[in-house]
Amino acid sequence: MRIYDPQRLMEGHEPLLEKLYLRSESWRDRLPGVKMRFFGQIFPEPNLHLTGLISYGGRTGSIFYQMWFTDHHPTMCSTGPTERWLEHAACLLAHDWANEEWFYTRNSQYVLREYATHAVRDYIRDELDTKFGLDSRIEVYQILDTVLGISKTREEGAWPRGTLVFIDPAKIPDVPFLLRFPQPEKLKLANFKHVRKLILAVENSERRLVSDGRNIIGIAQGLMPECRITADFRGGYGYLRFGGKLVCSFSDGSYHSSDRRPNLVQLEELLIESSLDAAKRDTLFKIVRSLVESASAQRHGATMVIDLGEKPSAISGQYLAYPIELQDGLLLDLAKSLSKVDGAIHIGSDLCLHSFACILDGRSNIGENRARGARFNSALRFTAENHNMIVVVVSADRPVSVIHKGVDLSARPEWEPLSQLITQPLTLEEWLVSTRDQEFMAGRMFHPISA
Repeated sequence: MRIYDPQRLMEGHEPLLEKLYLRSESWRDRLPGVKMRFFGQIFPEPNLHLTGLISYGGRTGSIFYQMWFTDHHPTMCSTGPTERWLEHAACLLAHDWANEEWFYTRNSQYVLREYATHAVRDYIRDELDTKFGLDSRIEVYQILDTVLGISKTREEGAWPRGTLVFIDPAKIPDVPFLLRFPQPEKLKLANFKHVRKLILAVENSERRLVSDGRNIIGIAQGLMPECRITADFRGGYGYLRFGGKLVCSFSDGSYHSSDRRPNLVQLEELLIESSLDAAKRDTLFKIVRSLVESASAQRHGATMVIDLGEKPSAISGQYLAYPIELQDGLLLDLAKSLSKVDGAIHIGSDLCLHSFACILDGRSNIGENRARGARFNSALRFTAENHNMIVVVVSADRPVSVIHKGVDLSARPEWEPLSQLITQPLTLEEWLVSTRDQEFMAGRMFHPISA
């Protein structure tokens, strides 16, 4: 067993890897019950369910066992397309190993980079075959291309907003139509401009434009057949669902795994570690999440200071004659509007808004990033000197940062570029020894051993 981990995804999982592959022989004995029927056939291996990771592997005629890993970020719509992506990577590696051709191997990385649409298609196709049988006539590739084409088509300068539903032709009689178009007057999906105009008829409503995968059939409202693919256009982005379940999002002419919701996991963890009682911290988290989602939806920048002290600290800004109770829905909407004003809003542990248009200052901080702007860097400086404060920064282009003690806790590590020249991967035993040595040296560095 050898391991190649250039992005250090497996850090912290060493004990489980040792248990699965060194202390146990079951992975060697778990052979497929039947012989390979065709070249490239892969027998899947179960997900290892490692925290924060998605894994997929299998056995082929050329490689006895392989397991691929990638990160499982909190805002992922569905793991299905990513698992199909890893499955394709496993198949390509098996083919490369069998062919032993450098030309083929060099091309595989480029094939994987452009596999997003195919991964979505493979996942939907597998779900269709599993739930509705192999006779489903939905043409998934054409639907995915149509969705991207419509999402990039403007009408009088505006991006599409509305819902387009693709129904299996056999299920069209079950659709609750409000109106249908005559059969001779076929409205082709390939005509993106025309379809974009028709979406205006379902904009900002519960109505849906209905297609059989080739033509627009009509407009419907009500309960739809389960065998459906839904494209929910939200302006410059949208969501793709199958059978009502979220599959992925789309924007900028491609599909993405992110659900585009603000990631506030770090804030939730900080509140749990605070001295606030459970009911109060849950309510405070919901208030902040509502403010963040409002700013993200309206695409304006905002800064929220969460003061965990028993009494709110004095921050330079626009004070109020009396605090505003943010548990009141009307006053919470007022706070959302006040967050648009330059400066930060100051929220206390008493669940009240104490001031707005606050100026956050402090001394220069080592973690500053000039590319992030004044709002982000001011928050770093401010929290570095005020440890009982948490600052949530919403940028106009959607990223959300949770900052505490001068550190951006929500920053994701950058994936390091890989060299074209890949050396022989370490055996699992060698890799475990090297990681233990690194941990030991790190311990020596921070905890010197006295003579």
